[in-house]
Amino acid sequence: MKVNQIFLGLLVASLGFVKLSIAQTPLDGLMMPKGEICLAIVYENTTWDRYWEGSTIRVNQNIGTFTKQMGMPMIVGGITDKVNVILSLPYVKTAASAGQLTGAEGIQDFGISVKALLLEKSIGKGKLTGFSNLSLSTPASNYLSDYMPFSLGFGANELGIRAIGKYELDKGPYFRASYSYLHRGVTEAERDFYFADQDAYYTAKMDVPNAFLGQVTIGSWMFKKKLRVEASLTAIKSTSGDDIRVYSMPQPTNKVDFNRVEGFAQYYFKTNGGFGLIASYQKAISGRNMGQFSGYGLGMTYQFKAF
Repeated sequence: MKVNQIFLGLLVASLGFVKLSIAQTPLDGLMMPKGEICLAIVYENTTWDRYWEGSTIRVNQNIGTFTKQMGMPMIVGGITDKVNVILSLPYVKTAASAGQLTGAEGIQDFGISVKALLLEKSIGKGKLTGFSNLSLSTPASNYLSDYMPFSLGFGANELGIRAIGKYELDKGPYFRASYSYLHRGVTEAERDFYFADQDAYYTAKMDVPNAFLGQVTIGSWMFKKKLRVEASLTAIKSTSGDDIRVYSMPQPTNKVDFNRVEGFAQYYFKTNGGFGLIASYQKAISGRNMGQFSGYGLGMTYQFKAF
């Protein structure tokens, strides 16, 4: 079964709004054969009690510990041996341990991603593969985007374009790197006036900053390809945006940057399909205008031949 990490490739991050990585996604180096379908259900949980206001670490006693939970069904399909499609529709719930603000819950963004295998070549004692990916996410419900950090998402469309390279040795270990550009749209707030980067704006429209995303991964297959483990470093950097105003709430216009480390494991009960289990843990090691988060994910997959 070939189902890799869930990043959705549509990684959108804000204060307490970060998508974990657990099943096949736009960022991995795997392809499903033609006619193969994989169904996945994933539970993810992230928390933080400190956040970066700009580059300054803050503690907000009116929030205490912030928690975001996400349940996400996914469908991954092999259209051909060299083209895969990934669909996802997360349900998100946010809450805080202190203060008077109420969390939110509901359906977040619908995501669709198309990944293509462009290069496959044996080199030395391994194989080099290259992929390209195009992904799109769009809000699937009318949630409040300007209710951060409790918002379910940015409330804007996002188009992701990425390149992925992977070199895998014949005996199992591999190295993978990817680089992405995330083009984001405009969201609408429930107010017609706000400050951003020291300027006043008399409109409800807010530009969500675009971003670059890079990831490097070291992994290996074990036990006759029934177990796969990975360690990754992911970095995201916004191309524009402002900092959270001093002791104020974050908003969609903020410049969000971070670096995170992650461990990931997936176990396949059979090598030719059926059930599989996935798990991951991640932690932010640096950031800007977002929570100093850590979190885990657990999930189950089932793969079968459909046509």
